[in-house]
Parts: sequence; C-alpha cells; structure tokens
Amino acid sequence: MNYIQQAYKGQYKWYYWLITILLVFFGWQILGAIPLLFVAFMHADGLESFVAAGADNFMSLGINKNLFLFLMLFTFVVGLVFLLIGIKFIHKRSITSLVTSRKKIDWKRFFTGFLTWGSLAVAFSFIGIYLEPEIYTFNFNAKPFFILVAISILILPLQTSLEELLFRGYFMQGIGILAKNRWLPLLITSISFGLLHGANPEVQKLGSVMMVFYIGTGFFYGISTLMDEGTELALGLHAANNMFAAFLVTTDWMVFQTDALYIDTSEPSVSFEMFFPVVILYPLLLFFFSKKYKWTNWKEKLTGKIEKPVNLEENYRILEELGTK
Repeated sequence: MNYIQQAYKGQYKWYYWLITILLVFFGWQILGAIPLLFVAFMHADGLESFVAAGADNFMSLGINKNLFLFLMLFTFVVGLVFLLIGIKFIHKRSITSLVTSRKKIDWKRFFTGFLTWGSLAVAFSFIGIYLEPEIYTFNFNAKPFFILVAISILILPLQTSLEELLFRGYFMQGIGILAKNRWLPLLITSISFGLLHGANPEVQKLGSVMMVFYIGTGFFYGISTLMDEGTELALGLHAANNMFAAFLVTTDWMVFQTDALYIDTSEPSVSFEMFFPVVILYPLLLFFFSKKYKWTNWKEKLTGKIEKPVNLEENYRILEELGTK
C-alpha cells in the first residue's frame, strides 16, 4: 500500500475526519492556548490592553522571549497530542500509518532531511554574516541562549511535526482517498500550508509576495512526501528549518523573535534571496533525494490515481463487528 492508501487501514468515513479536525482545533487553538493567554493577561494593563495586544499575538507585552516561545510552541504540542489521539482512537489505526507507508518509521530518513537542511541553514547564515557584517549584531548571552537552544531541540520539532503530520499526513491522506488521486491533495495541502503562514509578521511586513516562499515550501515538502511514500524527510527538513531559524539569526519583524546568536538589523525588502530556496535549493534537494532513494515514476506518484485496496473494507467491517461483541 502506498502512503495515501494508509488511510484505509482504519475508519475513514467523512465524519471521522470531521471529528478529528475539530478535536485538533480544540486542542491547538483553545486548550493549548490557555497558558499563553493567562501569562499575557498577567502582563497586560487591564482587559483593554490585553485585547489590543492580541492583534500582534501578545508580542508587545514584554513577555520573556524564551517563555513566550515556549508558550506559543505549547499550543502546537497539545494540537499534536490531540491529532495522535484522533488517529489512534477515532480512526483506530496506528500512528505509524500517519507518518509513513513503511512498516516502521525510518529515522535515518528523518535525520538525513534534518542534517541536509541544517547544514545549508548554518552555511548560508554565516556566509551572509561574513559578506555583510555591518547589518548583524552579535547577541550571545549565555543563559537565555542555551535555554533557547534547549527549547529549540526539545519542543520545536513537536511544533513542526504537527504541521507536517496535519498537512502532509492527515490532510494529504484524507483528500487523497476522497479525490481518488495524488495531484489534488498535493495542490490543496501546499496552498493551505502557505495560507496558514499568511498571518506571520514577515508577510505583513513584506506583503503577499512572501506567500511564494511558503507555498513553494509546501510543495517541496509535499513532493518529498509523495515521492518517498512517507513524511520522514519532510519532518526532518521542517524541524531543521525552524530550529536553526530560532537560535541562529533573528530580527525584530519575523515570527521568531528570540535571544538568537545574531540579530539582523537590516530593513527588510523583497529580493532574490527570498526566492532562492524555491527556485534553486528545493529543486536541487529533490534531485539529491531522488538519487539517494532511487525515486522513479514521478508522474504516477505525483498525479496518479488512488484506489481502495481489494477486500480491505470488508476486513475492517469484520474487525469492527468483532470489536463490538
């Protein structure tokens, strides 16, 4: 069975998907946000100040940067827990089937994606610092920096895992078995992933042109998932991207405003640098992964039909009946 067909391994009627989506939304956006809202309210000067600060996600309230990052990431952790609960107890299938089509999760693939993008992120960051040292301020402060590194290593991969397992996993599989093809879930999840980031401060600062980067990144992760029949590479790539963005270089206008090693003080502007990953890096990485993992039959894997495995529905109907006796 291919990756999208993994959805057939459990309950897959439309209302199971609706229940799980509502469950994830409740965990991610409501229950998980309670600690952040409480801390924000304690920092605000009354209800009016609290409501006004909500317009910029409470970043203007002067909350400790590491505490704020942890509380923001905590919402994703709760959402991830609720997604896994939905897969296990509502859809009644294994967590592995959400992650990959392989019998078990291939952690070597995860670390290949992580180390590949991590190496590029570090290299390009320090090249930028070397070429334009005047726009970077060294910001090392041992205690907050190492707390930031700990949060980045322990919590940030959970944040990126929710996004990947929700978009490249849950939605990719759900839309795939509904549409009976591969191209529509790739298209919808990639665009939706970009739109999810539409409220980020950098989009407000630079304009909607930033969506080219986010939607392009969604396609990169989506193509990697479909060609590799699993999310391991995408999970590693996304984790590395956010981790190194958090503690290497920060600005006062990006979504990650942290106690990073360097602060970029330049005035943001639209340039080729913004499109470089989409136009150059992503195609090169797809080529690299295709050679490493011997990807073939691109047209079928990216646009082909999705069919229900023979006799699978009957097998699960029998199992469900046995489970009720």
